[in-house]
Amino acid sequence: MSAFDLPSNVHPSSHPLIAHKLTRLRNRETKPAEFRALLKEISFYLGYEATSGINSRPQVVTTPMNSEFVGSEISDNIAIIPILRAGLVMGDGVLDLIPSAVVHHIGMFRSKVSNLPVQYYNRLPRDQPCDTAFVVDPCVATSNTLHAVVSICKKWGAKKVVVLAAIGAKEGLTRLANDHPDIDIYIGSCDDSLDEKGMLIPGLGDSGDRQFGTPISEAPEVLQMSAEDSILKPGGSPKKRSRGDKN
Repeated sequence: MSAFDLPSNVHPSSHPLIAHKLTRLRNRETKPAEFRALLKEISFYLGYEATSGINSRPQVVTTPMNSEFVGSEISDNIAIIPILRAGLVMGDGVLDLIPSAVVHHIGMFRSKVSNLPVQYYNRLPRDQPCDTAFVVDPCVATSNTLHAVVSICKKWGAKKVVVLAAIGAKEGLTRLANDHPDIDIYIGSCDDSLDEKGMLIPGLGDSGDRQFGTPISEAPEVLQMSAEDSILKPGGSPKKRSRGDKN
């Protein structure tokens, strides 16, 4: 996929090391431990490219030669926002690159019926927005999930949002970039199409399952609990219903 076919705020990598690691990542024979290691390395390299625009300020240090040197230090308040669960390893890769960053998690899953995202967790701290938020997720398919998370980050107050993904579909990347022309998207590689379930083709499979060794099967039913049931009682366990309790 040529970069000229994509909106100007989408930045596909042309680095041969990323291409090499992505090939191994796509291989269905790659085991979870290697998959996680590769994804973390790819995230580090993508993060290196994506951080070229962050702000810095002068910093004076004294060298071992007892001489002053005027260098620089990062001045932006940076947050890394992995989308649970698939973005966890990518978050670690970017955190290795920017150890001073904070990490906030957003949990999303895609409805098997509508293909629309459902938020189940949000740990963005109230009244503590950042200068730059790096949202990390291995795949941009339809872009519905990332569209929702980017919108959440903007509403939270992030001044700049940057998306990092290992692979993405041209359709989803174009939609995300056009819906949010003020963000930048750094991608390892572009795929041409999606299947009827919204999965990338040729893709790399379900990145969450492949990272954590989850058996490939139908998604389990989401546990339904009432507000009263979900309150932690003294001792740390939710209230348990007896068989005689009404629903």
